[in-house]
Amino acid sequence: MQTLYPNLILDALKNVRYPGSGKNIVELEMVEDDIRIDGNQVSFSIIFDKSTDPFIKSLIKASETALTTYISPEIDVKGRITAKFRHEAPVKADNPLPGVKNIIGVSSGKGGVGKSTVASNLAVALARLGYKVGLLDADIFGPSIPKMFGVEDEPIYMENVNGQDCIIPVERHGVKLLSIGFLVDRNSPVLWRGAMASRALNQLITQVSWGELDYFLIDMPPGTSDIHLTLVQTLAITGAVIVSTPQQVALADARKGISMFTDPKVNVPVLGIVENMAWFTPAPHPDERYYIFGRDGAKELANELGINLLAQIPMVGSICTGGDQGEPIALADSITGEAFMRLADSVVDAVDARNTSMPPTQKVETHK
Repeated sequence: MQTLYPNLILDALKNVRYPGSGKNIVELEMVEDDIRIDGNQVSFSIIFDKSTDPFIKSLIKASETALTTYISPEIDVKGRITAKFRHEAPVKADNPLPGVKNIIGVSSGKGGVGKSTVASNLAVALARLGYKVGLLDADIFGPSIPKMFGVEDEPIYMENVNGQDCIIPVERHGVKLLSIGFLVDRNSPVLWRGAMASRALNQLITQVSWGELDYFLIDMPPGTSDIHLTLVQTLAITGAVIVSTPQQVALADARKGISMFTDPKVNVPVLGIVENMAWFTPAPHPDERYYIFGRDGAKELANELGINLLAQIPMVGSICTGGDQGEPIALADSITGEAFMRLADSVVDAVDARNTSMPPTQKVETHK
């Protein structure tokens, strides 16, 4: 077998292309400068952007094959190629929202559990308590906040802030609002790839005049995606509120969402879980409860995982009517309105408890 040297290894690896890019792994600078040669044994590392890259195993296998094919079948490389990652943990940039005291992500493991309804009414309830509140609709592909606040036709204006042109949020019911829904045709789908959606979301965060806020709520898209990673990389999120219905299929996805936030690579505290549609109550009979989707499912999950049950929100027809008419139910002095006011109190308490447990240098002010 011919004498091995690093450039010979690199020449062989130029035959390994990263799927979909049209470029090889050497050209993409994925081969780390740590090639080690000991006789016929060769070892080195391939660098990927993140540990969730779907081509890790196939590229390692292809690299082994390239070396034995283009140099010699006698090369001992199997099991000696290591995967490394450029972003093992999210790296948060400098705080792009210096006037914001607390950032709360409202998330759900699946769609259809009323996450946006909870986010909207929580924002209104916090405003009713006297806090300065902002709400960002980060559900790029299914924005619903403009409809829920009755501001679908509101124009968007820009102003120059410290030399930068910034979007001015729409204000409604004491809440500053912004959504991609203000900027695209509401009758057409948003056909963007993940990277483009993440860039748009970054602009909605960093190129907006949010001003001074006590609470900045983010209505996240359902599930887990690049958008969630963009948010945790861009912002120092105070904590996440998880929304679920009591039924088991929703709870299974809620569990995944909780795992995402608590993963060391994300590391966002879970403030608690909201059980939405906990029961149905007919408006004429407020004392009656019908457990359509099961009983206490989210409550039991909260107990199992040792997290807060922030609220159980009953299902009444006025919730849907209020959302469709742009009048969130938290504005009303009703059973459901009171439930959202209790949720707001619970979120404030959970944030206070989180800040109490943090080192003094990391604490943030939570009260107006």
